[in-house]
Amino acid sequence: MNNAHWPTLIGLAVGIILGLTAAFGGLTAFLLVLVLGAAGFVVGRIVETGEVNLSSLSTRRR
Repeated sequence: MNNAHWPTLIGLAVGIILGLTAAFGGLTAFLLVLVLGAAGFVVGRIVETGEVNLSSLSTRRR
């Protein structure tokens, strides 16, 4: 499998988890999962690259 598909698969998994949380846990649980997921993402980026550079996530055309 090509590495280019990983962001799509991770986004799909996160969407499913957030959807299930919203359906069964309510707004508070949804927001808690969303905040903790974002924090986990930032920690993962720090571990992976050693820095927080989120500019590579946006796709700007120059």
